[in-house]
Amino acid sequence: MPIPWITLQEGDITQVAVDAIVNAANSSLLGGGGVDGAIHRAGGPRILEECRALRASQYGKGLPPGQAVATTAGDLPARWVIHTVGPVHSTTEDRSDLLAACHRNVLRIADELGARTVAFPAISTGIYGWPLADAARIAIGTVRETDASVVRDVRFVLFGETAFNHFKTHLDR
Repeated sequence: MPIPWITLQEGDITQVAVDAIVNAANSSLLGGGGVDGAIHRAGGPRILEECRALRASQYGKGLPPGQAVATTAGDLPARWVIHTVGPVHSTTEDRSDLLAACHRNVLRIADELGARTVAFPAISTGIYGWPLADAARIAIGTVRETDASVVRDVRFVLFGETAFNHFKTHLDR
């Protein structure tokens, strides 16, 4: 069944009360800058502890781009954090399938967890250099095309007016 509600909001994803928030993680799962750093700082040490355990047990070489994994949300107002590694944008190789896989895999894990509400950031648009307009097209299109049995509300929580406007353009289509 397609996801019935896709909404946008401008703001701080660490402040959103949903079942699961999505972390645009780096492959180490150990925190970093941007959304990743903000989630680790606001969520507290429990998230990092679980990420370390995941690395030790399954992802010693790091989580590959396009894949996703869940941890507790620690001190965040969400129940879970679903970490996904977006691809670095390339001008010589089409990596859009990996960016779409991030969104599909997050929704699959959200379904497995029983999460009805999920908040995404604009994956790969920060330091990974993905152009906002293209990232918005891929993200909105993938969420619209992905069937979910449990997820009922996907919210894109976007940092700044520019990101919000790019996503709005694609949501309105």
